[in-house]
Amino acid sequence: MGKPALYYATLSPPSRAVMLTAAAIGVELELRPINLLKGEHLTPEFVKMNPQHTIPTLDDDGVIIYDSHAICAYLVGKYGKEDNLYPKDLVKRANVDARLHLDSGHLFARLRMLYEPILYYGSTDCSIDKIAYIQKCWDILENFLKESPYLCGDELTIADLCCIATITSVNEVAPINETKYPKLTAWMERISELPYYKSVNEEGAEELKKLFKEKLAENKSKK
Repeated sequence: MGKPALYYATLSPPSRAVMLTAAAIGVELELRPINLLKGEHLTPEFVKMNPQHTIPTLDDDGVIIYDSHAICAYLVGKYGKEDNLYPKDLVKRANVDARLHLDSGHLFARLRMLYEPILYYGSTDCSIDKIAYIQKCWDILENFLKESPYLCGDELTIADLCCIATITSVNEVAPINETKYPKLTAWMERISELPYYKSVNEEGAEELKKLFKEKLAENKSKK
């Protein structure tokens, strides 16, 4: 059996969440880059494999899984030597699942609402309302972190890895006030100290934020 193959883009926060999870459990992936801006996720071959035509998509010896949260859980379940990243205990797992839904339903959804029209459709709408809508999530996360160092308690989980990939992709556009959110700020610093963090997440997050600023300026110049 070969390495699990991951169709991904470094610009994609969900892709980086999967790569962070793989690094955390020591699984080497065969990385297959997909250029979203060129529409490589819309080819007939890719759509046949993943009808949602989303990345990341995992091909593990013919087992196809899409949605980053499902992929992260799968990788830990199959390849993790321990279950601390995605606990088998039902109560602990439910808490992790809840934070994963927070990422998909709130954090990433709000990032996408702001970024997608500008990156793909020539929009110039970077309104205060959209930014404030993202920043509402900072209050929620601060409350989760008041009693523990990680989002689901005393140990790192895939919820932390998924959320950090999203947050660090939008935190310059929707700034996090360090005085107002000391726990959230400390958590971000804690995650950034992981040995694989910089190469797996930081560079891609910075690249996405840079591209967003460039596209916004380009779109405004055309108006």
